[in-house]
Amino acid sequence: MIEERRERADAARNRRAILRATEDLLARHRPEQISMEQVAVAAGVGKGTVFHRFGSRMGLMVALMQERAYALEEAVASGPPPLGPGAPPEERLTAFLDAIVDVVGRNKGLLAALGHAATAAPRPEWKEHGEHRGEGGDHVPDSRDDHPVYRFWHGHTSALIAARRPDLDGELLAHILLGSLQSEPVLRLLERGEAPRLATSLRVMAAGMLAAPAPS
Repeated sequence: MIEERRERADAARNRRAILRATEDLLARHRPEQISMEQVAVAAGVGKGTVFHRFGSRMGLMVALMQERAYALEEAVASGPPPLGPGAPPEERLTAFLDAIVDVVGRNKGLLAALGHAATAAPRPEWKEHGEHRGEGGDHVPDSRDDHPVYRFWHGHTSALIAARRPDLDGELLAHILLGSLQSEPVLRLLERGEAPRLATSLRVMAAGMLAAPAPS
């Protein structure tokens, strides 16, 4: 039993070290420039440990995104307002967009990591049921919209838009807001440490969307 607990503790420590090393590398490099070997060296573990734990670079990026996004999801569901329940939709949307920018600003390129990892992975000739297999044989969605983190961010954003302005196409507007975070100019801006500038611009966009319509 003691040996089993020690193994679990070692596995948890390795996981934290690998994710921390990946995050440090993402602060200096684009996702497609990072190899599993680099992560292993930075984490102080064997390359086989990284592959065994995460399967592939895509699997590693997914795990890192989920790890960093989980706390935000909890805050939205049960945290204090305005990020959590209890505030008006426009205040919650502003707080949520600020929180997303904080996540991607502290983990530069993380939001785009899934898309970069997918496009950088070898794509075989065959496709089946709208998917393909990437590095290490893992499932790679054809659209980053398929990722659960993006689905949550988009679903919450569109729900808040609809709550304040049911006359608007909240689903599409949410894609436009979140999609801007994955553009090359915005990624370069984050790499320069200008996350506050991005947050301010998103707040302006959100305020314009949710402003009361002019009387007809």
